[in-house]
Amino acid sequence: MSRPAPSRSETTADPGYPALKARIIARTGHAYYIDKDDLLLDRLRRRWRAAGIADSAAYAVLLSDPREGDAEWARLEAEITIGETFFFRYSEQFAALRTTILPELVEARRPDRVLRIWSAGCSTGAEPYSLAILVREILGEALPDWRVTIHGTDISTEALATARAAEYGRWALRTMPPEERLRYFTHLPPKPGIRREGGFALRQEFRGMVKFAKGNLLRLAEPGDVTGEPYDLILCRNVLIYFDAATVTRVVHGLGRRLRPWGWLLLGHAEPNPTFSAFLDPVSLPGTVAYRPLGLRPPPALEPAPVPPPVVEPSLPPERAPSPVADETPAEAPAAVPVADDPGPDPLTDALARVRALADAGESGAAWRALRAAVEAEPMNPRLRFYEGLVAGSLGRAAEAERALRAALYLDRGFVMAHYHLGLMLLTQGRVPEAVRALDNARVLSQALPPDAALPEGDGALAAEVAEGVAAAIAGSRMTGRGPV
Repeated sequence: MSRPAPSRSETTADPGYPALKARIIARTGHAYYIDKDDLLLDRLRRRWRAAGIADSAAYAVLLSDPREGDAEWARLEAEITIGETFFFRYSEQFAALRTTILPELVEARRPDRVLRIWSAGCSTGAEPYSLAILVREILGEALPDWRVTIHGTDISTEALATARAAEYGRWALRTMPPEERLRYFTHLPPKPGIRREGGFALRQEFRGMVKFAKGNLLRLAEPGDVTGEPYDLILCRNVLIYFDAATVTRVVHGLGRRLRPWGWLLLGHAEPNPTFSAFLDPVSLPGTVAYRPLGLRPPPALEPAPVPPPVVEPSLPPERAPSPVADETPAEAPAAVPVADDPGPDPLTDALARVRALADAGESGAAWRALRAAVEAEPMNPRLRFYEGLVAGSLGRAAEAERALRAALYLDRGFVMAHYHLGLMLLTQGRVPEAVRALDNARVLSQALPPDAALPEGDGALAAEVAEGVAAAIAGSRMTGRGPV
């Protein structure tokens, strides 16, 4: 946070901004920014500084330039897309994949030994690679006899470049036990100017199972026949939040049409909607809801999505349409539906969103600087202290990480995830008695909550699963007498 977020009054000082905003939303479908001018303008200014541009009108000219426009659109799409992701995100959904969904699909596909999976909105690749790890473990020695295809698509070319490189910082692996990190990754040494704290490279046996391509999910909302081989499993999580309600319904219907009759669809925790039952069959699984096709039902009657029309100045050459997605993989774009009666921007939420995005992109140093500025402005906020601890830990600053997590707990003794992460960190240092005390606090507090309660700052983790995971960690530490290696 090198400068404060722009105020709403600043958006009126640039007469070209409303037309540029409408143009961006029309192309990307990111209705998320309809009522978030401060956040959008802040991200636009990053591109302006990089391109040496002063205002919206000049930037509109660049976007329409026949030679430079496509490349700049790609950079802008990466800037305005929130790329928070990490391996095995939403453990309850991966538990459902491990115990129910994938074993059932393997059995159904055993005659031809073909399995097709699509990760729509894959960001920097943690989700499709997590699926590759899981599929490889489930098939075991039978894997060479199968033809497994895992597609990852995203609107951001920068995110896809990171995904193809398959190199990650500690933040993207933050929920993974050390023994699994060693099994799936090789350690990368620090690299001055790029990876000062080191990183982790996914092993080749998992990388080779995933293919990436650029795609925009808005194409799923378009009418027309479905082409290409259908999928057995589709994941489209934390993407629909960018779109308005009508577009969400069209996109989900398009996803359902690309499933095999026995296929499965998983959405993010906040994204299921009762209207989807018109064309998909919701299936309740422990901790989550999945969807399956209903059969050959006609598509629901939908009104056109209320997306502002693109604004192109008459003197500028017309934009070229987005390039088609490689092979038959449909396109994708991350997304969010605006909340009714939005009280306005929350500086703390915006600050944390920036920190998470920076850390997830591997820019831990920039995330640390942003956090320190936020903490100086609001030193008594336990959420900021919590993330200060996580980012400090990812940088290898163990003492600062411990100090920040204990500060979060001083400010909020009921902060379950702060107890939990403090315990895990102490385990890795071999400080077992202290670790057990912290983990036990997390277990007791979790058990006092409803089992299906989502824990604050838990990235979807439920009270019951955290209590169970903590109990296993405590039992393991007591059996070995030391933390994991």
